[in-house]
Amino acid sequence: MIIAYCPTVNGLERVELAPGAALPTTSVWIDLFAPTHEEQKAAEKLMGAEIPTRDEITSIETSERLYLEPGAVVMTAQLPIATQMIDPAVSSVTFVVNAKRLVTVRYGEPRSITLLSKKIQMDGSIAHIGPAVLVALLDIIVDRCADEMESASSQYDALAVEVFGVGLNTRKTDSYQVAIKRLGQIGLHVSKMHDVCSSLARMLLYIGTHAKRLGLNDDQIADCTMFGWDIHSIKEHGDALDNKLTFLLDATVGLVTLEQNQISKIFTVLGLVFLPPTLIASIYGMNFDNMPELRWQQGFEFSIGLMLVSVVVTFLFFRWKRLL
Repeated sequence: MIIAYCPTVNGLERVELAPGAALPTTSVWIDLFAPTHEEQKAAEKLMGAEIPTRDEITSIETSERLYLEPGAVVMTAQLPIATQMIDPAVSSVTFVVNAKRLVTVRYGEPRSITLLSKKIQMDGSIAHIGPAVLVALLDIIVDRCADEMESASSQYDALAVEVFGVGLNTRKTDSYQVAIKRLGQIGLHVSKMHDVCSSLARMLLYIGTHAKRLGLNDDQIADCTMFGWDIHSIKEHGDALDNKLTFLLDATVGLVTLEQNQISKIFTVLGLVFLPPTLIASIYGMNFDNMPELRWQQGFEFSIGLMLVSVVVTFLFFRWKRLL
C-alpha cells in the first residue's frame, strides 16, 4: 500500500493510492506499507534511488544499515514497536530521504508513523520537504522511546513495591512465579529499547555527517544533535533500570531461598523435638524380662508422661536459643 502526502495550504494532504495508480510528483512523504514490487519500483523511479526489499531489510547487517545511494540517503532503524515485535522486518523502518522528499518503508504499524501522519495534516509550520518531515518524525520517535522507557520504569517500581513493601504471598508459589515472569517481561522490554536506542543513535550520527547532502538548515542540525543527546540519556536510563532489575531478581530469588530454608528448618527442629520421645519409646519397646516399670501398673502412663516432658523440655530449649 502506498500513502502519499502532498502539499496543501494548511499542511500535507494524505492520499491513499489505489493499486496501479500513479504517484503524485508533488509528494513530499511517501509511506510504503508492505509494498508490492510494482509499488516499490514506482517509488524508486520518483526518488531516483533503490529501495531495499523486506528480505534485504532483514538480512542487512547492523553496520550496513546506513549507506548512500546516488539520489538519496538510505537508513534503516528500529522503532519503539520493537518492544512488542520480535521480527526485525516488522520492527524496522527504512528511511530513504533526499533534499526534496522522504520515503518510509515499513511492514509493521509503529505508533510514531500514525502520530506524524496526524501532525503534518494539521501543522502547517512543517516545511514541505523530506528532511523537515524526517526531523518531525524523529522528534516523535524520541518521545515514544522516552514513553516506553518510562513505562518500563513504572512497571519496575510497582513490582518493587509488591516485593519489598506489600510482600509476596509466601504460602503460594504462584506469587513468586508471577513476579519473576513480570521481571523477565520488563527485562525484555528494556533490552529491546537498548536495540532501538542504539540504532537511532547511529542513524542520528549519520544524518549529522550527511547534513549538507540532505540540505538540513542550522536549526534542523541542532535538533538532530539534541535528539542524539536525548537518546543517549534514555539509553543510560535503560542501563540503570537493567541493573535495578538484576537486583530485584536476585532479591526475589533470595526470598524464595529463605522461604525454602525456613521450611527445612521447621522440619529439622520438629525432628529434633520428637527425637527424645522416640528414644524413650524404643527403650520401652525392648523385649527384656528384667526391665524397670515393665510390670508396673502405672508404667504406661509414666512412659507417656516422660515422652511429653521430653518434648516440652526440648521445645523450651530451642525457644531459649531462639531457633524457633
